[in-house]
Amino acid sequence: MTNTDWANKDFYKVLGVDKDASAADIKKAYRKLARANHPDSNPGDKAAEERFKAIAEAYDVIGDEEKRPKYDEMRTLFAGGGFGPFGGGPGGTTFDVNDLFRGGAPGGGAGAGGLGDLFGGMFGGGAQQQRRRPARRGADIETTTTIGFTEAVEGVTVSLRLASDAPCPQCRGTGAKAGSMPRVCPECEGVGMRAASVGGAFTMNETCPSCRGRGMIVEDPCPACNGSGRGLSDRTIQARIPAGVRDGQRIKLRGKGAKGEHGGPPGDLYVVVKVAPHPVFGRSGDNLTVKVPVTFDEAALGAEIKVPTLLGAPVTVKVPAGTPSGRTFRVRGRGANRKDGTPGDLLVTVDVQVPAALSDEARAAVEAYRSATAGPDPRSRLFGGS
Repeated sequence: MTNTDWANKDFYKVLGVDKDASAADIKKAYRKLARANHPDSNPGDKAAEERFKAIAEAYDVIGDEEKRPKYDEMRTLFAGGGFGPFGGGPGGTTFDVNDLFRGGAPGGGAGAGGLGDLFGGMFGGGAQQQRRRPARRGADIETTTTIGFTEAVEGVTVSLRLASDAPCPQCRGTGAKAGSMPRVCPECEGVGMRAASVGGAFTMNETCPSCRGRGMIVEDPCPACNGSGRGLSDRTIQARIPAGVRDGQRIKLRGKGAKGEHGGPPGDLYVVVKVAPHPVFGRSGDNLTVKVPVTFDEAALGAEIKVPTLLGAPVTVKVPAGTPSGRTFRVRGRGANRKDGTPGDLLVTVDVQVPAALSDEARAAVEAYRSATAGPDPRSRLFGGS
């Protein structure tokens, strides 16, 4: 919208006040009209919605102590005919009044800076174009899901119900309380960005600290969203948990976070995976672990034992004679999947069992074994012995 458009609007008439009305009278008139024409009070009434927008626009100008005198001066200049007729001048000469705001005199001359220097900063950037509010990336979301041990090894698709950021349903994303409207940020003029000096001669854009990039200032915040304009919206998505995921691992799903603002991209979703324990198997990196009990005679004399696997048939593990308790054997290819898709290994740890009670025959056999294997005290070196 050009400054010419602003000059042709009578904001005093829109609010129903005199040109010399006080700031208090203007504010009172605005509140009364805004309350009567607010969309919440007139659901489905498009005419009331348009009147509400016009009322807010008028108050943003003549309700501002800095904009109002500039607006009055601009209206006076145009109303006084100081620039001649807008359509054509004497002798059929025509000119575009916007030349005045572009800094040039009619006909393309340099002029004295143009009215754009006087009014350009009043409505957010001059006559050439109305500045658009910057696109903002949506927020990242984090959630937690719990899956079974076998699901973590094989991979699984889970349903996630998310409470994500969305426009507040009560204020419809404006952030303002019912009956009020946010106003254009005076520092960035609604752009959401401001120029900051870097090294004196150079400038760069940064987020406006006054409105935090929104371009609007909320003076009477919505009680539901505390003026943020954002609320919570439940939604359900399907997320694929890859095979081999570990307990506590954080998985990133691009573009599944909160929606962006003003055409900005959505944020990302981070899923923290909790893996339920298994009654038999455990994890060590990409390897599965299992502890297998063996009898004393199997450990002493040697044996072949059957060992369960998580996803397939049991395997046979050869336990050599004289195997101590706690020794680990590796069964290749029976573990969890690695990142490259290849399987890890199954680590089998033997646990030599000591019977809690012995029959008379078993006791006699153990005593005979003790006599047959009598030798130096195996603990003597702990006391300095040889």
